Amino acid sequence: MSLTVELPAEAIRRLQAEATRRGVSIDDVVAELAAALPVESSGPRRNPAFVGVGASEHGISDGIGESLADGFGRD
Repeated sequence: MSLTVELPAEAIRRLQAEATRRGVSIDDVVAELAAALPVESSGPRRNPAFVGVGASEHGISDGIGESLADGFGRD
């Protein structure tokens, strides 16, 4: 398969320098970089770690409505 990708000049310079250092083509360097990336998953998408923050049964989130009703945070 063939693909054309437009890259900034600096990225091309870095790829060329690495290819020259290794004695391989830019294609080989890009293929190696791509191989190090995670494989596309067909499974369910994972939620970010912060999802569910404040959902604790024992935290302040359960009583926040009461605290606000009692005037918490008012000057």
